Amino acid sequence: MNHIYKQLYREKIVPTLTEKFGYKNPHQLPKIIKIQVNRGLGLAAQNKTILQKSVEELRVITGQQPIVTIARKSIAGFKIREEMELGLTVTLRKEKMYSFLERLINLVLPRVRDFRGLDVKAFDQFGNYNFGIVEQLVFPEISYNMVDQTRGYNISIVTTAKNPGEGYALLKEFGFPFKKLT
Repeated sequence: MNHIYKQLYREKIVPTLTEKFGYKNPHQLPKIIKIQVNRGLGLAAQNKTILQKSVEELRVITGQQPIVTIARKSIAGFKIREEMELGLTVTLRKEKMYSFLERLINLVLPRVRDFRGLDVKAFDQFGNYNFGIVEQLVFPEISYNMVDQTRGYNISIVTTAKNPGEGYALLKEFGFPFKKLT
């Protein structure tokens, strides 16, 4: 199965970035390696029904079974014990990554209330992009009846870019709606 965004990368984005940055070798081109979707539940993860609902939501959104993250060490101030369940994470690669990316850009982000674009400053020094979605109802797969409490997600887009400029150019070509720089 050849995905639309994979084809877009090969046919449109590769030539554009090669021209813009003057790459000599095709392996220098930045590309998206993986997308990580995380949800931290904190102490709410101790409630099995909340944990199961969150697992089900994340599975429906990403099409992949999430991994339950656990505490590595005890922190008395936060009432956290070692081996305590704290959140969920899913790592998407290849076809599922491109499918999620397409839905994120075309369906999810336009449904975010008062959306004015993604922050350009959210790139790390290596050109990876991180942002949060405040509520799960922006995903079309989640019905209003499924939700008992609004909980958000942290989405990390990991690229092979060497700096934030390359990462920005790559994601801009994919069609990410960034805020206009003023």
